[in-house]
Amino acid sequence: MSRVTYDSDKGGYQAHVMVKSVAIYLVLILLTLICLVPIWILVVNSTRLHNDIISGVSLIPRTHLIDNIKTLKTNSLYNKFFAPLLGMRNSLIVAGCCCALTVFFSGMTAYGLVVYDFKLKGPAFVFILAVMMVPTQVTAVGFMRMLIQMHLLDSYIPLIIPSIAAPAIVFFMRQYMLSSFPLDIIEAARIDGSNEFRTFLTISIPMMKPAFAVQAIFAFIQKWNDYYNQSIVLVSGKKNQLTMPMMVQKVIAIDRNADYGANYAAIFLSIIPVVVIYIILSKFIIGGVAAGGVKE
Repeated sequence: MSRVTYDSDKGGYQAHVMVKSVAIYLVLILLTLICLVPIWILVVNSTRLHNDIISGVSLIPRTHLIDNIKTLKTNSLYNKFFAPLLGMRNSLIVAGCCCALTVFFSGMTAYGLVVYDFKLKGPAFVFILAVMMVPTQVTAVGFMRMLIQMHLLDSYIPLIIPSIAAPAIVFFMRQYMLSSFPLDIIEAARIDGSNEFRTFLTISIPMMKPAFAVQAIFAFIQKWNDYYNQSIVLVSGKKNQLTMPMMVQKVIAIDRNADYGANYAAIFLSIIPVVVIYIILSKFIIGGVAAGGVKE
């Protein structure tokens, strides 16, 4: 009798686990579709002509991507400000420099907050958290006035240099180091005679590679899509200075004889570098997760 009860309890437990697993997989599949379907529709519409797009939604790609790109290059409504290679170059300069400065100096700041012990350690971290709560729009007027006084409008410098201070990335870097960074290695490096900066470069950065990769992706995407600050600083709208988000915004803003196929093609071209960067850095994320899952 007890064996029958045990078997029934075991079967009920297995059924419960199976139902729970199925529910989890269904939720994950639903979230995946929510994320990927809009991107797929964007890709599909970039391969369709204007008349096909206004006729209805389709999930099957067509063969007109090159035609839509040619429209962007030859149509006088678009080619006076849209040049994809130029826009990508400008955006890569801004986003790449910002990403490098943001990740490096944020990692250095987090390293200092974790490794060193000083009196203002707690207040410094609280100050960083407080800065995170200040929206960019609040400081926009003062930032604009400062740029005018320093004659830095229509320059990439105000877009790149402020990225050194990134409170959110400092916070995430610090949390990563607190959870998985062994301080004994730092002490061993000091005993061996390594100076602090060399220790950070040769020991800390390689050990924090997964965190650097994740934050590099976030920083690059944020700066690549940062139309707000770019439109504030690059006020003259010169074609040779326009970044990709600014060019795409100008394309979308055209409401006279707009070509939806060309619009979707412009957006499609603008996301290619972001996807490439993610693919390049994702291997470091996967490698870091795999390495963290091995117990030595």
